[in-house]
Amino acid sequence: MLGVLYFEVSDYLNSLARQSLMERQHLFARFAGRDLEDALAASQAFDDRAFDAYGLFDDELYPVAGELRRIPRGLALDGEIYELDDCIDTNDPKLPQDSCAAVAMPTRDGRWLVLVRDNGSVFAVTHIILRALLWGVSLTILPGAAGWHLLRRRPLRRIRKIQASAEAIMAGDLAGRLPLSNRRDELDMLAAIVNAMLDRIEKLMLEVKGVCDNIAHDLRTPLTRLRAQLYRIKQQTDDSSAQAQQLDQAIADTDTLMARFRGLLRISEIEDHRRRSGFVELDPLELLRELHDFYLPLAEEGELTLDLETPATLPPIVGDRALLFEAIGNLLSNSIKFTPAGGRVLLRAELHNGSTRLSVEDSGPGIPQGERQAIFQRFYRSDDSAQGGFGLGLSIVGAVVNLHGFGLEVTDSTLGGASLVLDCRPTNALVAT
Repeated sequence: MLGVLYFEVSDYLNSLARQSLMERQHLFARFAGRDLEDALAASQAFDDRAFDAYGLFDDELYPVAGELRRIPRGLALDGEIYELDDCIDTNDPKLPQDSCAAVAMPTRDGRWLVLVRDNGSVFAVTHIILRALLWGVSLTILPGAAGWHLLRRRPLRRIRKIQASAEAIMAGDLAGRLPLSNRRDELDMLAAIVNAMLDRIEKLMLEVKGVCDNIAHDLRTPLTRLRAQLYRIKQQTDDSSAQAQQLDQAIADTDTLMARFRGLLRISEIEDHRRRSGFVELDPLELLRELHDFYLPLAEEGELTLDLETPATLPPIVGDRALLFEAIGNLLSNSIKFTPAGGRVLLRAELHNGSTRLSVEDSGPGIPQGERQAIFQRFYRSDDSAQGGFGLGLSIVGAVVNLHGFGLEVTDSTLGGASLVLDCRPTNALVAT
């Protein structure tokens, strides 16, 4: 608005200046001789010298009267009004020296009259508007930029809090919710909708989990009784009879069901996030040495080489020692189970980018690219697997990893088989590469 006002006022004052100079030109064109000089002197007595000046010159352009002692540079002697940047070269502070409007007109008696009107004084109001425009722009941009910076930080802080809460929920904390503020703005509306959805999801998950846990728990007792009765019947049956073989198969099937129910209950127990309260700092090197000693006889029985590679020192990690022993033990057990005789299994520890990484590598058949995410699902078993199992071992590993918030990468091993790397920096991710 100030910019538009500046250009409008400047154009209006310019037209007024030219109009005033034109009126004076027409007025003095009526006089000649002594009357002209008297009219100029009378006019100058009423005019403000800060705005107007004149000079009367003879036919040789020598000054005769007035403040101007010479004709301004660049002014044509044709009676037309010109805008001059350098008006008068004078030491008189009252005479216009900068830009001005000037006209040189012939008089009726053969002389030359130069009339000058100062634009600088006339347009002082436009300079005031221009300064106001510059101040207004400055005082708008600077506080606006500062306000924008401050205002954007508040939503970003809230978004970071929402992100942290969402990551905790993704890690398995179904009781977590997105934070709400007292503003009741769009972010709060969205967070409230998501929280309502999470309430419903948590309720459904708990119901499903409760049903599965109850079934697994309630069936353990009758299955135990069934197995005991089958075993007593078998003791009373001739071992060479067909009934004995059928009883052996029934007992084996019962053991399989009981093992599966125990695995499901174990996963449910691990997924209880209250176990995090028992996390402690532990030495990963000591844990790996104990695992190596524990599984070395099993590897030798399968005619495998089980090696341990660790640095001299590693920083401690925070977690549940028993669960980590179980998880890494399951990885070792799988590698030993699926690696052919004469192969090699490597238990390795290293410090990578400030994070402790524990890996199990083998020279076995490896894990196909398309199955590297599915192997952590419950009861999943590869179609190409010739080994037994219930498909719960790696599910237990995944539950332990999620409980700790660690990362687990499934990649190809330099030994030719699979490599499963436990990254002990909290990432809440299972990665297949």
